[in-house]
Amino acid sequence: MSKATTGCQRLAIVDDMTIYNAAAQKQTLVEALCGCDELELDLSTVGEIDTAGFQLLILVKREARRLGKQARIVAHSPVVRETVDFFNMAADFGDPMLIPAQEG
Repeated sequence: MSKATTGCQRLAIVDDMTIYNAAAQKQTLVEALCGCDELELDLSTVGEIDTAGFQLLILVKREARRLGKQARIVAHSPVVRETVDFFNMAADFGDPMLIPAQEG
């Protein structure tokens, strides 16, 4: 019997997206994506992201497309924005990157 999916789920990642957390975060992200049709990732409190964390974002986007689902980053911390810009992936991700007024 397959697990029923819900419409939209929002998932806040509160830990750093680094190699030290990658395995646990991968499992959390994949399970969340499998349990819904649309996954919204809130990364507003991520304080550090390395290439392992960035690869997780690519993974969840790729898997969502493969499964015919949506995965969106709806809130970016400054370090997440910097990393996405560094790898020049904003257009590929397709998520609007809003800068909060207190940072502008």
